Amino acid sequence: MKPVRVGICGLGTVGGGTFNVLMRNADDIARRAGRPIVVEQVAHRSLNPECDLTGIKTTTDVYEVARNPDVDVLVELVGGYEVARELVLSAIANGKHVVTANKALIAVHGNEIFKAAHEQGVIVAFEAAVAGGIPVIKSLREGLGANRIEWVAGIINGTGNYILTHMRSEGRAFEDVLAEAQALGYAEADPTFDVEGIDAAHKLTILASIAYGVPLQFEKAYTEGISRVTFDDVEQADNLGYVIKHLGISKRTDAGLELRVHPTLIPKDRLLANVHGVKNAIAIMGDAVGPTLYYGAGAGAEPTASAVVADLLDVARDIATDHHYRVPYLAFSGIGEGDGSQPILPMEDIVTAYYLRLLAVDRPGVLARVATILSEQGISIEALVQKEATEGELVPIILLTHSCREKHMNEAIRQIESMADIAGSVTRIRVESLDEQE
Repeated sequence: MKPVRVGICGLGTVGGGTFNVLMRNADDIARRAGRPIVVEQVAHRSLNPECDLTGIKTTTDVYEVARNPDVDVLVELVGGYEVARELVLSAIANGKHVVTANKALIAVHGNEIFKAAHEQGVIVAFEAAVAGGIPVIKSLREGLGANRIEWVAGIINGTGNYILTHMRSEGRAFEDVLAEAQALGYAEADPTFDVEGIDAAHKLTILASIAYGVPLQFEKAYTEGISRVTFDDVEQADNLGYVIKHLGISKRTDAGLELRVHPTLIPKDRLLANVHGVKNAIAIMGDAVGPTLYYGAGAGAEPTASAVVADLLDVARDIATDHHYRVPYLAFSGIGEGDGSQPILPMEDIVTAYYLRLLAVDRPGVLARVATILSEQGISIEALVQKEATEGELVPIILLTHSCREKHMNEAIRQIESMADIAGSVTRIRVESLDEQE
């Protein structure tokens, strides 16, 4: 059959990995696709020493690839928002299929891109945009297609997981482990997207849209980072039988959908609690299948290239199929109808349990007043740990609460922090049981 001709835009870590996998495994890929998949053109800003471009047409202009009549599929690996958006829309306007690993692009501009692709009858594939080499999008969109998805919870940023893992295993501070992660190349010089949860929120937005059949709504995702998590919190969580993980969580409730990223205490015996280092893992609960877990390399040249090339295989197989009969981009036909009417809940309406850590002056009645404030907000205490007084006669107090509404907890914390006997801010971390093993 006629080869599928690919134009790769971006020859960095993922672009280089994709090029090399396509070259190295060309025969196996052709057998799986039913036709050869060949690299027609590569656009790059600088040469990648890992890639032999002999005989390959090259350019420094990514838009040249989008206009090239000999290119069937444009692979967008330049990253970022606006240039990537313009490039992808240009490729679609020129009748080209698109494969991308760009989670920010899909989370923020996906609704516009999918509409344009549908009108042109072309494919937009994005498996590599979430969790690198883990085929979680295909699993959620197709493998779990019989299920009503109840919740999705995942460790979907390797940098944050590396930091929390080493804080726990080595007793180190956040800043120390972050510096190490930057030295090893696991974290960027500006780590904001990773440690403050923006990267994870991009990925969670995509997973939630596929899980529940709603439009992409990144702007409604609640995002909280791990930069305020201390080793004291990690140690206390361990003593209480929990592990702190930076999770993306989306749940279906009667009132609407939850969409949130934040540090989370989960029981030590849960599978997600035992995902370490830079690895990613996503737990998904379906009403028919029950709990499932998807684990593996969430980043890296060839793990991500694995997902990019898998998308190219899908495109090669479906390229002659009428677009009305292809798997919908976000799993559901008619996004915005039916289940698409479910609202994304504001964070203040989320119901969960909480870990609180506060420093109080060591005098009678302080703890009683804290308990009264919580009680007045309808919050009951599940467990309490009061440690020895620190220098300056401040006593660390650790509380675990039963489930309550976030807005009630916010008000309770505001009142507690206003007490004269409380020093500094109250540390709050949400607690989830995530019954993935039941």
